[in-house]
Amino acid sequence: MKRLEVSVNKQKDGKALIKHAISALHKDNVSQAKEDFVGALNYFKKKNSVSYMSICLSFLGLTDYILDRNNYSNSLALIHDGAYMADYSNSTSAKLVNEFVSGSICFAEKNDKIALLHYENAKNFATEEDEFSLISYILGRIKQIKDGENFTNTVHNDPLVSLVKIGRSITALTDINVLLKVIAEETKNAMQADRCTVFIYDKEKNELWSKVALGLDSQEIRFPADKGLAGYVVKTGETLNIADAYNDLRFNKEVDLKTGYRTKTILCMPIMNNNHEIIGAFQVLNKSEGVFTKNDEDLLVAIGGSASIALENAQLFEEQKRLYKEQKQLFESFINTLASSIDARDKITAGHSSRVKLYSMLIAEELELDENTKELIEKAAILHDIGKIGIRDSVLQKEGKLTDEEYAHIQEHVSITHNILDNISMSSDFRIITEIACSHHEKYDGSGYYRKLKGENIPFGGRILAVADVFDAITSKRHYRDKMPIKNVINILKKDSGTHFDKNMVESFLKISLDKIVKVFLTETHNCLSPDDCSLLSGHNLEDIFEILSKENVNSEEQKLVDLFNYYYSGGMQS
Repeated sequence: MKRLEVSVNKQKDGKALIKHAISALHKDNVSQAKEDFVGALNYFKKKNSVSYMSICLSFLGLTDYILDRNNYSNSLALIHDGAYMADYSNSTSAKLVNEFVSGSICFAEKNDKIALLHYENAKNFATEEDEFSLISYILGRIKQIKDGENFTNTVHNDPLVSLVKIGRSITALTDINVLLKVIAEETKNAMQADRCTVFIYDKEKNELWSKVALGLDSQEIRFPADKGLAGYVVKTGETLNIADAYNDLRFNKEVDLKTGYRTKTILCMPIMNNNHEIIGAFQVLNKSEGVFTKNDEDLLVAIGGSASIALENAQLFEEQKRLYKEQKQLFESFINTLASSIDARDKITAGHSSRVKLYSMLIAEELELDENTKELIEKAAILHDIGKIGIRDSVLQKEGKLTDEEYAHIQEHVSITHNILDNISMSSDFRIITEIACSHHEKYDGSGYYRKLKGENIPFGGRILAVADVFDAITSKRHYRDKMPIKNVINILKKDSGTHFDKNMVESFLKISLDKIVKVFLTETHNCLSPDDCSLLSGHNLEDIFEILSKENVNSEEQKLVDLFNYYYSGGMQS
């Protein structure tokens, strides 16, 4: 009769029924899990909830397969239906479950590579939403595959096995939020409990915090370190093993009143590091059968040993990320300050370095370069003219044509750039930035300056900067001349491709959509590109403009495109 009452109560809440089924599945009670998933499916059919119907179908495919592997075809059909409904509903939870179940079937069928792809997809979805706390299972499966282990559905209740499993799950994790979630989930399973929360002790603020509260929405919880049972064990170092929460004066019943949850048994224990310093606390609720025992306490102490190392490592990693972010911001501020010093001296070409950076990034994106390479090229572009600090004002700010002596002097800015950047004590990455920055006037045929580098000997980033630098120079208005007509600009790039420029860089630049080029133009006027104009320009590139301008007869649509581009190119204002 009691079992029937539990089942009926579960039927009232389909989500609770799914969680109950997952718990049964974890305990190797597959028949019960299937029964619960069927009940949940019927519940959500009445609610017409496509996303949760998808979840139930995916899990039913897995339970049918586990019960009888001859059901492989039928299982796949259920999983495929689940996948279709997950896509239709665009539910992250449904997609996560479907990927997890698909991975499990593939793993069982020894298709490890395909299984790993599914599990990795599931892990990515879990970073957005993990409604049914599957992340620990997912990470465990990924670990099994990478360690060459076989698929197993058996749940081991041996404490040693639980410790090994938890150790494997948390070893490589560095994201503190994911780590807290995994430790809590694995501890809950190992202790055969209903809930577990892992709290971290923030000494500076004298607070306890967590982003894990299984069974509730995942959100950050913070409270003074002397409050609650967790606060008590952190301050005293004692372990609390409460057999009847409502008959213990230390238990705060108000939390249950707010959530509708009924706390029965509690095991609350401090987490200590190797120096016996308290760094947090476990709070485990409601042993599935009976009360928490001395063996449970010993197991939680052992889990705490592994967890404390992982938590401290994760916190150290977070601190390193914070310091790196600060150093990066300082470095970027330093670079921008250097670049601004050039604008302050050379009003004629103010903004040039910024635009060269933007054009260089467009080329880098067109070439699909990796993020690190793009970042190095970006920094080099900002600093490529820093050597102009050493050029005489009379030459740098001259509005007319330069004499041969003056031109030779201004060419010295490249070697000065190299000397300035080379004397800055930085990482190996910064040395790459130096080499890129001081090679933007090298020519592909070896006739450039200042080192007469040729072809592939010119740094890759320098070949990108060469195109961006020349394009901005001849498309920017000066006091002594107007912008060059765009047809002539493109013609120069094409004509000098293979001599001045690397042909691949020019071809990539000419393929960049016009809306992106125009947005760089607009950085001078601080104006915006209208949505309609952006839509038209996005379908064309500079190569298209050149072809149209080279025609004798141009149709109305082509003329409209050219007129629009020239409007923005000439600095026209958009109301």
